[in-house]
Amino acid sequence: MSRPGPVRGQPALPPWIRAKKIRLAGLHEMKARMRRGRLSTVCEEARCPNRTECFERRTATFLICGDVCTRACGFCHVTSGRPRPLDADEPDAVVRAAREMGLAHVVVTSVDRDDLPDGGSSHWAAVVRALKEDDSGRTVEVLTPDFGGVSADIDRVAAAGPDVFNHNVETVPRLYPSVRPKSAFGRSAALLARVRAIHPAMTTKSGLMLGLGETDGEVVEVFRALHGAGVSIVTVGQYLRPSSWNLPVVEYAAPERFGRLREAGEALGLRHVFAGPFVRSSYRAEEFVSR
Repeated sequence: MSRPGPVRGQPALPPWIRAKKIRLAGLHEMKARMRRGRLSTVCEEARCPNRTECFERRTATFLICGDVCTRACGFCHVTSGRPRPLDADEPDAVVRAAREMGLAHVVVTSVDRDDLPDGGSSHWAAVVRALKEDDSGRTVEVLTPDFGGVSADIDRVAAAGPDVFNHNVETVPRLYPSVRPKSAFGRSAALLARVRAIHPAMTTKSGLMLGLGETDGEVVEVFRALHGAGVSIVTVGQYLRPSSWNLPVVEYAAPERFGRLREAGEALGLRHVFAGPFVRSSYRAEEFVSR
């Protein structure tokens, strides 16, 4: 599956972005731990700017269902193409890693698996159940794909009992053709609304990025739609171009802009809006699960 060619030219990095440093010692140690368990993290695959900090704090977002995605979103650094078969031992491997790391809160995400009849949802459910059965006190957050909007697949993951159900809308509807060409904003909003309606006690969460050409008015309309879907927590971060093959950054949002949008979202009724240049959907997620 091909990606668009490299696009030249984007604004210079502002001081608040340049200040972020990647410390290699903690990063290498956690990568070695993951490789021993034949596991991947989205922190590495997506080149998250917080990966060193999270790894040093012994937290990570496990990437299941392989590391090759059937979609090719313009912002994402995960490899796209034809995935390998699912690893039946992966649920146990994730449990072993979570136990070894002493994780009280585990975040799980995956690539899109449009090649599978159930979108990988049965595998998802097996991972969540294994984590909960291993330690009933452990909280589990899922950051899922949209499963093509198939209700049975969405329900299968939610019924496995995650404490937080997260699905990112990523950007405003106008930008979907370039940012998420195989997805649909309405489909994502409907997924979140369905989970909330069937599991009203479950925390639902979503996130999006700034810097792709969206306006503040469009972001507020996304907040309004998410609130209408019953979402409790929204994360807002700065899009950082992971490679020359990804979409360019249109604008680096100033910290003040994040502050204004946080206030606007919470004024609409969202319980928490976590907004800042380096906020990511699973960054410090263990602190949010009880809020």
